[in-house]
Amino acid sequence: MKITKYIAGFALSIVLLSACKEAGKPEAVSADQEEKVLTEVSGTGAIEQASFEVEGMTCALGCAKLIESKLAALDGVKMAKVDFETKKATLEFDDSKQNAETITKTVEKIANGIYKVSHFEAKKAS
Repeated sequence: MKITKYIAGFALSIVLLSACKEAGKPEAVSADQEEKVLTEVSGTGAIEQASFEVEGMTCALGCAKLIESKLAALDGVKMAKVDFETKKATLEFDDSKQNAETITKTVEKIANGIYKVSHFEAKKAS
């Protein structure tokens, strides 16, 4: 009985090993093709860096941190930082999920519209 098990296990191993050899290697894919496929599959766009001024902040802990947390919570935002001293916000975001308009609206609707966005500049991240 043991010999039958060994023979069956050996035969199964041979079948599995020979099937793996026939699978072949995947085709080489260029970086452009890979990025296009990843974009189509994941729905992600290019990462953009944006900076803008926020008027109406009165404190670092309440205002700046509140705006920073709201921006960071947006879908597609990779990083958000608000500096109370310079009144400047910087963030990195996926341009297929956010844009200047949605970001501006998000900031300006916090605290019943007390904050105003100006000098919005965005560029592709390098």
